[in-house]
Amino acid sequence: MASAGSEDGVPIDDYESLIGTTDVELLKKAWRHEKVAPEILRFETSLVQRSREQIQLMEETVEEFAQSGVDPLTVSLYQMDLDRTQFLLRSYLRVRLQKIEKYMFYILKTDLWNRLSEQEQKFAKRCTDDMGKHLDQSVLSKLPEGYKSILKQSTASENDDMIPEPKLGTFVICRSNGDIGTFELDDSDGVPLELLVGDLNILRYKSIKPLVESGQVDLV
Repeated sequence: MASAGSEDGVPIDDYESLIGTTDVELLKKAWRHEKVAPEILRFETSLVQRSREQIQLMEETVEEFAQSGVDPLTVSLYQMDLDRTQFLLRSYLRVRLQKIEKYMFYILKTDLWNRLSEQEQKFAKRCTDDMGKHLDQSVLSKLPEGYKSILKQSTASENDDMIPEPKLGTFVICRSNGDIGTFELDDSDGVPLELLVGDLNILRYKSIKPLVESGQVDLV
């Protein structure tokens, strides 16, 4: 029979430290923020690295337990936690890649570029190069002079009006992590909003963007 504080020979403390609840919750939060925010957010380098290390440890543990005849229920608990962490990490990275593909030219010419990981920057650069070559060969080379730009409709355009940009005016649901106090929204005709801890609000992303970046507000 397993000793107190353990389950089938697996110390409970070891299981709790292995699943890394804090990092899983942080990864879930990063994934949720990335899904809700209309623009790409800063890459969570340390969190992603820890999550990858955790996944590797959990894979090794599940394999070891399965081979050593540990109770199937215990193995199943580890496997479920492994599956959850893998799903969150893959989905987080996938959402970011989708944003890069959609806004790659905009990201390339703005400070959003610095929010990408090194691997994402390589991916974005390769995408823009390939897309540029494809458009030039299939469309742009056949157009009259003055209409051959990927970024502008014509040389008469003052801005890069052919590039899709994140819609920062999108409404999002957010929750205050503390008593932020009176906060003036940029689209409220000068009427301030009082943000208290736990409050749920539906606001334009651009209004609360600084609060999201500082961690004072969570996207839900």
